[in-house]
Amino acid sequence: MRGMPETKRLTVVTGHYGCGKTNLALNLAMDSAGRHGRATLVDLDVVNPYFRSSDHAALLAGHDVRVISPTFAGTTLDVPSLSASVYSAFEDSGVVIFDVGGDDAGATALGRFSREIGAIEHDVLYVVNCYRNLTATPSEAALLLEEIEYASHLKATGVVNNSHLRDETTVATVLDSLGYARETAQLVGLPLVCTTVPRRLENAFSDEPGAATYVENAYPVQVWVRTPWEEAP
Repeated sequence: MRGMPETKRLTVVTGHYGCGKTNLALNLAMDSAGRHGRATLVDLDVVNPYFRSSDHAALLAGHDVRVISPTFAGTTLDVPSLSASVYSAFEDSGVVIFDVGGDDAGATALGRFSREIGAIEHDVLYVVNCYRNLTATPSEAALLLEEIEYASHLKATGVVNNSHLRDETTVATVLDSLGYARETAQLVGLPLVCTTVPRRLENAFSDEPGAATYVENAYPVQVWVRTPWEEAP
């Protein structure tokens, strides 16, 4: 199967710094809006002021995605206050995506809403990237997940393999990560929900199980999040 994974009423996206959480959250939000008519994206990254989903508010609005962000989003302030509007997400009857800050530090902010999240049908997707330090092995990824779950007071429900090398990602980059992703999911006792593939390479992957370029539950994603130097003319 190829395409966006099935999502529940509320989906939390969390993982290690630099694993690509925000880009995944953007794709999930816009694809969910396309499927259901609208969606809400909650920018709960109170750790990294530079790569935030709320920085893409205009793009998201054009895809019928409402953005809720802390009051300091768009600045370089790092403070523990959160906008009261975050609580409005739990009253929304549509699909809601939470983009959470990296590691246990970012997950601490999520813990404030653990009771509200727990009362709603939800998924907590743990995003892994074997090409990032501190999660390069399944055992490292499993240890980090324990820290995130402890800080957030929530249990992950699935693993997303988002292993990539930014613009240097090739078909081989994705294929070489599959064993790592399967082993990580098995180690933490969770299903491997999907493996992301760059949309620019989508046609290079086969839909036939057993084929050399087959990726089970491939999710083609557009790369929206870029560094300042990548965006420079």
